[in-house]
Amino acid sequence: MNKKLFPEIVGQDAAKRKLAFFINGYKASKIIPHIMFVAPKGCGKTMLAKALGRNLNKRGSTKHKRFLEINCSTIKNVRQFFNQIIIPHVHNQECTVLFDEASELPKDVTMALLTILNPNERNRTTFTFEDYTVDFDFSQQSFMFATTEAQQIFHALMDRCERVDLEEYALDELAKIVERTLKGATFQGKVLDDVATVLRGNARQAQKMANNIKIYLKSQKRKNFTNKDWGSLKHHLGLLPLGLSPIELQILNVLLESKECSLTKISAKTGLTKACVQRDFEIYLQKNSLMEITTAGRSLTKKGMDYLKNLEKAA
Repeated sequence: MNKKLFPEIVGQDAAKRKLAFFINGYKASKIIPHIMFVAPKGCGKTMLAKALGRNLNKRGSTKHKRFLEINCSTIKNVRQFFNQIIIPHVHNQECTVLFDEASELPKDVTMALLTILNPNERNRTTFTFEDYTVDFDFSQQSFMFATTEAQQIFHALMDRCERVDLEEYALDELAKIVERTLKGATFQGKVLDDVATVLRGNARQAQKMANNIKIYLKSQKRKNFTNKDWGSLKHHLGLLPLGLSPIELQILNVLLESKECSLTKISAKTGLTKACVQRDFEIYLQKNSLMEITTAGRSLTKKGMDYLKNLEKAA
């Protein structure tokens, strides 16, 4: 069933099973719950939302409802929200609306959505704003949200949605994404398994890497990608084991210099703010057990030490 509903989506089996349940309910009732997709960047929230939208047809029709994607950072206030989005594109129309980066919704728009999305037996609500009275019919309009910052979503808005959490991709799933993106190409042995190790568990990184491989193969006028090609591509792109960035490597080398290092020192050495170091770099290093944070400070783990030693040997 899931393969038929989401033929292009690799992995995310738990999320697809949950969405398949809602789709089956929609086919019977033309109502689907308000959905909140939660996942790190690059895990396919928007792609899965669009795939869900393709399974929602207009009433009495085999045609899909129109899909409207809105980046919430572009919404400034409730007046703009109604004048530029709701009135011209949603009111009295059959559509699926995705609010991407939902943590960026202004407070007054969030408060309006609490009324609009308030559940009731009629599956309809009415919202009055200035000279407008807008009827929302959830057999016509379906609402979805996507966020990487679930903790910043107002709790009452989260409560009005069915939460769908996406998982990090396994290495074999990432390899499959690369292979599917490169239709017509062939791959030597288990070279795609090696490619997957630098993709940071991220589907978007897999697609970007597939594009790099495509460029490489075109330049070589070949369709077969070998282990030797992968070595050459890694060299040209400066790819590090585990897909570490140069700044993450720099942080490991700073930790190598001192047994217990403060965040302030790392910030000074890298030239980045402390918040940036914590948010954008330390999380991945901790996730891969290359560094640890204790009350005494930051330090390399044994795995981190081994990582630097192996990198030096390979140089």
